[in-house]
Amino acid sequence: MTRSTSRVADWQRAGTLETIGGHRIFVRERDGDPDLPPLLFLHGYPSSSYDWREAFERIEGHRLVVFDFLGFGLSDKPRDELYSLRIQADIAEEVARRFDGAPVVLVSHDMGSSVATELLARDIDGKLSFTLASALLFNASMVREQASLLITQKLLLSRFGPVLARLTNKPAFLRSFASIFSPSHPLTPEEAADQWALLTHNGGHRLLDKLIHYNRERVTPPTSDRWHNALRDWPGRLELAWAELDPICTEAVLRAVLALRPHTALTRLPGLGHYPQLEDPQRVYDLIQRHASQS
Repeated sequence: MTRSTSRVADWQRAGTLETIGGHRIFVRERDGDPDLPPLLFLHGYPSSSYDWREAFERIEGHRLVVFDFLGFGLSDKPRDELYSLRIQADIAEEVARRFDGAPVVLVSHDMGSSVATELLARDIDGKLSFTLASALLFNASMVREQASLLITQKLLLSRFGPVLARLTNKPAFLRSFASIFSPSHPLTPEEAADQWALLTHNGGHRLLDKLIHYNRERVTPPTSDRWHNALRDWPGRLELAWAELDPICTEAVLRAVLALRPHTALTRLPGLGHYPQLEDPQRVYDLIQRHASQS
């Protein structure tokens, strides 16, 4: 069994496990000025809310909450779950209830930005249980047909996925994970150790083929149409932040998103790869702080 690092252990102690939908979900939050909109962070695949840890040091004033999606990080990892974006959106709604009706700023990355599109769709339907002040979406395969999936991702989505998940080991995972960082901001040994510890917590690395199920949903009507329509039609303030060296969510994905929503505010992040919040935290959190201040 993989041992936790001291950094991950500190992170775990700073949060709590809350029962949501019959499962234990890891949540960390911080109080702030009740007159400012709270921020809800959604993380990506295959990592966890630990990606957003710098928010607690770099974001001023606002209430903050981060959590691990079901199957990820320190949350429960049931073996028999169908890991749908809808289930993860249900959890996000439940977590947002703590803000007692205050309009929420949604900040998301990768799979989290796909979950965000389901929340936007619920808002359009008049069924979202909290008020969205605005949304800031970082790189994600929101139009998955245009994404450049890694070979490992393609295999996990194939009939060989369960075998590959069972064979996943630290060197193989970290080679793949390191490949999506930019050359000028490579994956550090400390980050690698932390990410592996969180992935393998309660055997999560054996679920990678199940956790990537959302990539099938993104290309399967009617859900794919629902989420594309949400990007196009949601009437609120939506902003994109796009790392230009992302090898998965490439310029082609960005162009496809902008084709759905041509006048969306866009901040480009040159020189950064798939995990901009890990590669250049100051640039990313300055952007988040600016977006939140305008909500």
